[in-house]
Amino acid sequence: MLTYEYKLDGNKAQYTAIDEAIRIVQFIRNKCLRLWMDKHASKNDLQCYCAVLAKEFPFAFSLNSQARQVAADRAWAAVSRFYDNCRNQKPGKKGYPRFQHDNRSVEYKTTGWKLDSDGKHITFTDGCNIGRLRLIGSRDLATRPIPDIKRVRLIRRADGYYCQFAVVAERHIEHLPSGKQIGIDVGLKAFSTDSEGVTVENPRHYRKAEKRLKRLQRRLSKKQKKSQNRKKARKAVAKAHLKVQRQREDFARKQANALVSSHDLIAFEDLQIRNMVRNRHLAKSIHDAGWGLFLAWVKYYAAAHGIPVIALPPHSTSQNCSACGTLVKKSLSVRTHICTGCGIVLDRDHNAAMNILQKALSPVGHTETDAPLSA
Repeated sequence: MLTYEYKLDGNKAQYTAIDEAIRIVQFIRNKCLRLWMDKHASKNDLQCYCAVLAKEFPFAFSLNSQARQVAADRAWAAVSRFYDNCRNQKPGKKGYPRFQHDNRSVEYKTTGWKLDSDGKHITFTDGCNIGRLRLIGSRDLATRPIPDIKRVRLIRRADGYYCQFAVVAERHIEHLPSGKQIGIDVGLKAFSTDSEGVTVENPRHYRKAEKRLKRLQRRLSKKQKKSQNRKKARKAVAKAHLKVQRQREDFARKQANALVSSHDLIAFEDLQIRNMVRNRHLAKSIHDAGWGLFLAWVKYYAAAHGIPVIALPPHSTSQNCSACGTLVKKSLSVRTHICTGCGIVLDRDHNAAMNILQKALSPVGHTETDAPLSA
């Protein structure tokens, strides 16, 4: 399944209609969640409840029936995740479903919309009166048969409205073997260091934008509540955060794609990022680095290329010597590995990356493998 995204070009009335559709989705989801809380309803009960809500509330009837069912599915997804966490005895909070107050999307299945033959306009035919909108993007939808489009999603963001198409497609990438196997160690000083000693500079997108974000936030805090100036200031803050988010994702995707396309095996530490950010001195920098996003894209591209990705426990990768295995205790502030056994001197992260690769190539110690080693 591939997702094609386009920016929408419409008028103010159409954007208002999209907002109304988004509010209806939130209303139905919260109503379904209330039904589950009161009567422990099943997934089928929530689906049937959509028809009841449509009869009871005229504004809910204006939304396409399949879009109403998607709203019920969102409620059940939260319930199902809660059940799974309880069943698996997840430590800490189990994620009890909560009511939504910031929904930003509405999703249609195969009805309620019609794509023009030129692939550059889409018309929504339900009772929300969204009408015909122009799609701004580079991908050509005209070559796609309509049955291949399984979902159409309207999303509201700080810089406008977007339309996503979920298209059924199989992505085949011919991986050119390089004969290279690599271990990577992510960090804060350098974003990543591999077992060959190559480092990638940490871009620190949020840190660089922090001064501007603080200035915009101060302006927002000074505006009178519920005023038009406050809405404008709030939008400016949201746009600034959206830019940082896109910069971080673009960097993660490019680095992951370059890494996967040039290697035949990738090993990394299975970091518990959720626990690491409890350190109040490092939490902001860890979030800014976006390790989780980067590793998620590494797994995605590796699956497309058909190469193995191995996650390893992070214990002692920085403390053990990669040359002789001697345990060399060092604090986080010590950035150079000096072995007391063999005398080798390496950068701390380079030593850790070499240990990660050695563990990956050994037959024991793996916590996760996303592709067979024979791939």
